[in-house]
Amino acid sequence: MESSIEKKGDYYYYCTSLLSLPESILDCILKRLSPKELITISQVCTNLRVRCRSDHLWENHIKKKWGKVFGDVAYKEWQWHVTKSKEEKGNTFYQMIINHNGGENDGSLGTFSGSWPMLCLGSYLIDSKNILSGQLLLSNSLMMMMALYIALENGKFWFPAQVYRGLLVSNALVSYDSKTNTFQARQQMGGWRIIGNSIRWDKVRAPPNETSQCNIPQLSDSLHHLRPGDHIEIQWKASTEVPYDWWYAEIGHMDSCKENENCCGCQHSETLVVEFKQYHVESGMRKAKLQRNKNGQQCENQCGIYGGIRKLQSEEEIHKWKQLFPPHHNQTPVPVYLP
Repeated sequence: MESSIEKKGDYYYYCTSLLSLPESILDCILKRLSPKELITISQVCTNLRVRCRSDHLWENHIKKKWGKVFGDVAYKEWQWHVTKSKEEKGNTFYQMIINHNGGENDGSLGTFSGSWPMLCLGSYLIDSKNILSGQLLLSNSLMMMMALYIALENGKFWFPAQVYRGLLVSNALVSYDSKTNTFQARQQMGGWRIIGNSIRWDKVRAPPNETSQCNIPQLSDSLHHLRPGDHIEIQWKASTEVPYDWWYAEIGHMDSCKENENCCGCQHSETLVVEFKQYHVESGMRKAKLQRNKNGQQCENQCGIYGGIRKLQSEEEIHKWKQLFPPHHNQTPVPVYLP
């Protein structure tokens, strides 16, 4: 791939290869290529193969396409799979992916935590011979970000995310379907079951770093700092047998408060009023009274079990929740949703 001069008719053309370009220019060109184009260029020669599989190129593509649904929690799960594969197979992680034998002992891996019946599945990686037909093996070096992109694109990596379902957000494992450009989701409830198919991108989000996939209440250290008007997400479930979901709510005023900013003492009360304004004012789900000094699971008037609280800081998150409100939610009673 050396530079050369060619004559065509009355003109001379100076031809140069990509590898003759300065490093900075070549890197700039490769950054502008799509994932499909990077894979194509990587087949030209060994030098370009190494460059086109560089982690920093594929990390940009992952952030661009998957950044809003694939967060730090999911990335840690991916790192676990890579580490586990290295430990068990040396540096033949990609061989493990392509050596699929028709579903019999296909080498799928999952991460687990806790113990039965509170066993929590963190993620699930399916082996497949369809990932570039083995082209990911390169001098025993591991191109982790390229492999991650392909595993996501092919739907082989079931990763932890959160799914908007009506008026709530559920923890789930999701897998991408490139044919429909949608997701399917599984949730743990007496075994793993499908909770949704053809889920749009705007209905999936990356879990906040402080939340967990496991069916345990997420402790909050800011209950004493919450005041009326604060927007929150709160864990709630109908019974001990089902997982927690996340619900949108606002911190409200005590019944005895006149809601005057100058004389409101609700912030200093040991009772925390949580108001679900997506429900009619006469609904039994409209308000809940929790104790600030009980950090964790609480039951309130046999209306289910409340877990952790997460204060919303982003206007984008608040707006997203309010878009889920039913029309005229303050005028028309809304049936209580029981997971």
